[in-house]
Amino acid sequence: MLVIVLENAPPRLRGRMAIWLLEVRAGVYVGTYNRKVREYLWQQVEEGLEDGNAVMAWQAANEAGFEFVTLGRNRRMPVEFDGARLVSFHPPDAGDVTA
Repeated sequence: MLVIVLENAPPRLRGRMAIWLLEVRAGVYVGTYNRKVREYLWQQVEEGLEDGNAVMAWQAANEAGFEFVTLGRNRRMPVEFDGARLVSFHPPDAGDVTA
């Protein structure tokens, strides 16, 4: 299973993701693809995201059962802790009123 979530993404990128994946909610795309296609889709996200942010998660053979990558500015950032990937929740910026 592959999940990509886009926030504040340009319509062109959202359309490109909808070609390959099923958009189950606004900006949430799911599908089942191999590593090569997953890497291609993430490359498309990297090239077309502009000022938005994104996360991609997929099934993996590890203790958590999944891996994930993020891109763009977001309060939730991945961190490594004792060999486990976790998510750190950063406080909002002083000028950020949408937190």
